[in-house]
Amino acid sequence: MKPFELVEPNTLAEAVGLLDATDSSVRALAGGTALMLMMKARLFQPTRLVSLHRLNGTLRGVRISNEGGLSIGALTSLRELERSPLVANAAPAITGALKVLANVRIRNVATIGGHLAHGDPHMDLPPILLTMGARVRAVSSRGERWIDMSELFVGYYQTALAKDELIAEVRIPPQPAGVCSAYAKCTALSADDWPAVGVAVWYRLEEARIRDPRIAISAATERPIRAVAAEAALAGSPAEPAAFARAADAAAEEVQTLADIRGSASYKREMVRVHVRRALQRALQSHSEGK
Repeated sequence: MKPFELVEPNTLAEAVGLLDATDSSVRALAGGTALMLMMKARLFQPTRLVSLHRLNGTLRGVRISNEGGLSIGALTSLRELERSPLVANAAPAITGALKVLANVRIRNVATIGGHLAHGDPHMDLPPILLTMGARVRAVSSRGERWIDMSELFVGYYQTALAKDELIAEVRIPPQPAGVCSAYAKCTALSADDWPAVGVAVWYRLEEARIRDPRIAISAATERPIRAVAAEAALAGSPAEPAAFARAADAAAEEVQTLADIRGSASYKREMVRVHVRRALQRALQSHSEGK
C-alpha cells in the first residue's frame, strides 16, 4: 500500500474543504468497511483520506424531520438504524433488511452515508429507500443540494455525487398510513452475504386494490432501478397471488441482469421473478398482521 495523507477535520466545512473536485485519489473515510477492502486489494490507492470520525451533531442519529418523516445523519451506523424505534415504526422494511445485512461487526462500523456514496449495486438499502421516495442532502464547499434517490445512482459503482461532495443527511418523507412494504433478497452464499438479487416493494391498498405500486430491483442490475413495467402490471389490480405473479413475470422480462460470481444473468432473471412475487406477498402479509 502506497503512503497517503490522513487528515481528521473537526467540522463538516473543514471536511469538504479538504476534498478535491479534480482528484479522484482524494476520498472521504467514514466507516471504511468497503474502502479499506479496495485499498488492500490495490483497487484504490489514495493520496489523501479525509476521516469523518470526529464529526458529530446532526450528522449522527435518527430524528423526526420538520415534514414528519425521518431525518438520518449520514454518519449514523447501520447498527444504530437497525436498533432505532423511529426507523422500525416508519420504515420496518429497513429494520428487517438490516438484520441480515452483512454481519453485526460490519453494521457497527458502516454508515448510511458511506453505504449510499459507495455506489455498489449490491447494497441492500438503496432499493428500499428508492421505493420510499427518499433523497439525500449533498454538501460541498460550494453549498448544498438535494438529490432524489432515483437520481443518486447513475451506473456501476457510480453516483451523481461530485468528488468534493459529501452526503450529510438522508431524508425519508412521511409514509401514508397502511402502506404495504417489504424487502426480499437472494443470497448465493451465506445468509448475510451481499445479495445476488434484491427486491423492494411498496404499495397502498384502496378498496382492496393496489395503488401507486413501486418495485425496485438491485444487485442483479448495474444500479438500483424501478421496474416500471411490473408496476404498471400491478396498478389497480386486486392484492392477490395472480396479480403478484403477473407483476413478477413483467419484472423478469424487463430487467437487464448482469452475471457475476453470485450467478449467471439467466439465473438472476429467474430470481427476480421469484423474489418480486415473494416481496409482494410478504408486504401484504405484514400489512395484514399489523392491523
